[in-house]
Amino acid sequence: MMRILKYALLLIALAVAIVVGSGIMGYVDARSDADKLRQRADELIAKGRGGAALGVEHLAILLKVEDPSFTTHYGVDFSTPGAGLTTITQSASKRLAFDQFHPGFAKIRQTGYALGLESRLSKNQILALWLDTLEMGKGPDGWMIGFDNASKAIYKRPPAELSKTEFMRLVAVLIAPASYDLSRSHAGLDERVERIERLVAGTCIPQGLTDVWLEGCR
Repeated sequence: MMRILKYALLLIALAVAIVVGSGIMGYVDARSDADKLRQRADELIAKGRGGAALGVEHLAILLKVEDPSFTTHYGVDFSTPGAGLTTITQSASKRLAFDQFHPGFAKIRQTGYALGLESRLSKNQILALWLDTLEMGKGPDGWMIGFDNASKAIYKRPPAELSKTEFMRLVAVLIAPASYDLSRSHAGLDERVERIERLVAGTCIPQGLTDVWLEGCR
């Protein structure tokens, strides 16, 4: 019995070490990548493809839906209603640190990478990288990558020049880019936009941390 307990404790210790090691590896990798990512982000911002270029109102809508505590958290958020289990920083990390991301154990390294990004890059830089790498679904010329690219492909204008409804459609597609189609009428996308409108208007609130689909705003 004691031998079994000993082996069980060893296995638990090994599992903990692997999890912690994966997180540390992600953190170290992010800090190692920071200089090139900072340069890339600054170039995007200079080209008008950062968060500030969206306009104050549009940026506020985007953050309210995708990551309400983005400006104050340190890469993770386990409490804000509607935030879900992935912050903007973690979402960016998924595309910056992985060639192919598989949910599950990789979440540990993703989170470590996010913490590393937050320690070396500004919020504006992280936001620019996230916007540039977003999957935006199918467009007129195929699969779209990047918020600015999608805006120009669908509406022929940059995000700052869109109406509030047009901008909300871009935001709405982020939760399921493979399921929604910005290039045509889509009932599911329209429903998502209506929920976002209610959220932004303050007439509803998400039903807890994981309510990313805004069931509280149906």
